Amino acid sequence: MTFEEYYGDELFLLKMAEQRLLNIVKEYPSQEVMDGIEPIMYCKSRIKRPDSMVQKLKKQGLPTDSRTAVSKMHDAVGIRIICSFIDNVYEVADWLCEREDYAVIQKKDYISYPKPNGYRSLHLILQFTSGPEKDMYAEIQLRTIAIDFWAALEHQMKYKQYVEHEKIIREELKHCADDIASVDMSMQTIRNLIVDGCWE
Repeated sequence: MTFEEYYGDELFLLKMAEQRLLNIVKEYPSQEVMDGIEPIMYCKSRIKRPDSMVQKLKKQGLPTDSRTAVSKMHDAVGIRIICSFIDNVYEVADWLCEREDYAVIQKKDYISYPKPNGYRSLHLILQFTSGPEKDMYAEIQLRTIAIDFWAALEHQMKYKQYVEHEKIIREELKHCADDIASVDMSMQTIRNLIVDGCWE
């Protein structure tokens, strides 16, 4: 099933919401920093695939039509912001929460409180308060580039129908997630030392 076949007239609004969020992210004040590293490395966006959306609606016992998807699901539109350092994740998230384009209705901090499998990311669920997209939901995920690397591989593993040695692989992925979190903290410390040293 194509996006057009499933979402129909709703697809135009979803694309508008997606572009609006991308435009908002571009407004983030990119201040000159002593180490010359941008707080936002890059940004990815997507509209949820029809098959994935239908599966999620079924799982929640909801009708599988596009109107229900857009009005009830919070992640029909999603963007992922990849930051340089952990501090940047929280700084960008705080800035996003202060915007008046939408209301942030939920914040999930899986960086401070990781999921059991090691997943780390900061999620914002928002609802637009103005414009053609008014009342529509969207999800913003923020993470470091190191966390994004891990999450991409873990996501591929998650949707495999059958994986040999799955238990061992999941244990190794958890170890990798912990190692990556440690590296993120070390990189943040090094960056802080460099920036503080430049001001002496």
